[in-house]
Amino acid sequence: MMFRSLAFLLLVGLVAWAYQATQPPPPKICGSPDGPPITAPRIKLRDGRYLAYKEHGVSKQVAKYNIIFVHGFGSSRHDALIATQFSPELVEDLGVYIVSFDRPGYGESDPDPKRTVKSLALDIEELADQLGLGSKFYVVGYSMGGQVIWSCLQYIPHRLAGATLHAPVINYWWPGFPANLSTDAYYKQPPGDQWALRVAHHVPWLTYWWNTQTFFPSSSVIVGKPEIFSSQDLEIIRNVMVSGRENNKPQGKQQGEFESVHRDLMIGFGNWEFDPIEIKNPFPNNEGSVHLWQGDEDRLVPVELQRYIVGKLPWIHYHELPGSGHLFPYKDGMSEAVLKAMLTGGK
Repeated sequence: MMFRSLAFLLLVGLVAWAYQATQPPPPKICGSPDGPPITAPRIKLRDGRYLAYKEHGVSKQVAKYNIIFVHGFGSSRHDALIATQFSPELVEDLGVYIVSFDRPGYGESDPDPKRTVKSLALDIEELADQLGLGSKFYVVGYSMGGQVIWSCLQYIPHRLAGATLHAPVINYWWPGFPANLSTDAYYKQPPGDQWALRVAHHVPWLTYWWNTQTFFPSSSVIVGKPEIFSSQDLEIIRNVMVSGRENNKPQGKQQGEFESVHRDLMIGFGNWEFDPIEIKNPFPNNEGSVHLWQGDEDRLVPVELQRYIVGKLPWIHYHELPGSGHLFPYKDGMSEAVLKAMLTGGK
């Protein structure tokens, strides 16, 4: 009898420990007593959350073009590549206003535990309205931020003057992919990344535990293992470190990793309400254009899946960059080329 009681107590204790291990710590909300300070301008959204932003370029009052930039995985509003990679003179000449913002849970934007694929597109629309960017504006996104642009094309196409996707992250479970194509691409990832995405898709409530435990390999993207980068990427990383441009990187996850990078995995690789491969052309009369830029040596986003998507959506202007990896937007002159293509609508 005593043995059975001890076994029961041990089982209860094990279950309690396992449950506790899967629960992420509460986020350190900016402006709270134990959270980071608020230093950025912010808007209050429809549900009471705050969204932090940063302005670049000319003032809204004189701008000819208004652009909203969406940052990538583990980053923040400070990493607005299209705003920081070219000369102020060019921005002035073109009359470009750019606003970057911290996606929910990143930087100084409040977390959104109810975040969905659609909700971030609505956040972007509300940011544009509260900043007075007019009835139409441009959107640009990089990596996981590029994936967000699909949501804008689906849910707010009537608000877009144009859109650009830089190496947008692909969800291997989008139903439009042929099974053999997506499966082959999926298994080219390191085993740790295969498991991290498998967990995020099938058992998202285990995402925090999986990416913080030490028994099995977790996401190499979160850890930043060098093997996920191409030779060009590694050279770019060395140049960025020398220039000191990575100094703002820690601020992206300052409220905690669960509501930033972990929720990114859960949303980005979860079950989507729509399939990007079936999106309709938002500019049937060529009143705007959509551009997708992809390096053919990207080890994070499979080029073969990107080619399949643009093959199904011929209205997208596709720019494939030979010899380039995932970090190609950091290359000298790249942002200038992206900007000119987007604003002129050309290939």
